[in-house]
Amino acid sequence: MSTAVDLAFLTTWLAAGVRLSGPLLLAALGEIYAERSGVVNVGVEGTILLGALASYLVAVSTGSPALGLLAAMAAALAASLFLGLFYVVVQANQVVVGVVFNILALGLASVIYRAATGDTPQFSSTPMIEPLAIPGLADLPVAGPVLFQQSPMLYATLALALVGGVVLFRTRFGLNLRAVGENPRAAAAAGLRVTRMRLVGVLLSGLGAGLAGGYLVLCQIGLFRETIVAGRGFIALAIVILGRWNPFAAIAAAFAFGAADALGLSMQLLALPVPPQLFIALPYLMTVIAISGLFGRARSPAALMQPYRDE
Repeated sequence: MSTAVDLAFLTTWLAAGVRLSGPLLLAALGEIYAERSGVVNVGVEGTILLGALASYLVAVSTGSPALGLLAAMAAALAASLFLGLFYVVVQANQVVVGVVFNILALGLASVIYRAATGDTPQFSSTPMIEPLAIPGLADLPVAGPVLFQQSPMLYATLALALVGGVVLFRTRFGLNLRAVGENPRAAAAAGLRVTRMRLVGVLLSGLGAGLAGGYLVLCQIGLFRETIVAGRGFIALAIVILGRWNPFAAIAAAFAFGAADALGLSMQLLALPVPPQLFIALPYLMTVIAISGLFGRARSPAALMQPYRDE
């Protein structure tokens, strides 16, 4: 294998890995806020799907990717209000509610999609958000295509991760959110509204998932399929654990999963006697390993999944 092929493989693989990590990071960022407040939003998979559908339908009908993103956020907020009602107010089992919601979202998306496109969908492509090449940096070898020829959504996602980390660890809001996730009774005794803070955490999780769905449609695929999410919501849950509930660490964790996802695509450049399809399972294997704790013991928020009712 020549040096040129090596360089082409490395550049293609890393660029695809960074690109694919964007939706994962968005969903994980929102989930970090939910879990830091004490709620595990297992319904993130279904919320991504509804966000993807809303962004697709609105972008196709209006020709505007920006309106598509707004629609994805609106749909995700509606879904999150529904989930927050059961997670925080009703205090139902969060895992059961999330799993049932994911099934419900799949059926709902299928019905809406067929109602909007007919029994034989035409698979119209959406207007997409084009990659942005940063002048002076985009032509650098390897680093240019990998870091400086990406979608504006990726740059915005990285900025959100950095801002999210500062908000979570350097502001009063972040301190209050973490307090209700660690000890809700003590937080309530200090005057915090635990229920309200947890609802805010679930809504932020929904916003991240909705944007992730819009990212998939408007920046990566340009189409909608009922299988478009393909387990990315569950991978986002693993990224939260691997990133130790920290937005800064989640950036590296999301890129690791994105690189694993891209490996199967990039392996097609090499004439190896190994089917590239074998690498498709790699991110899911990493998800199982991350959740199992083989990357080291992770300390979750102390009151995670513990119900609390304001008195």
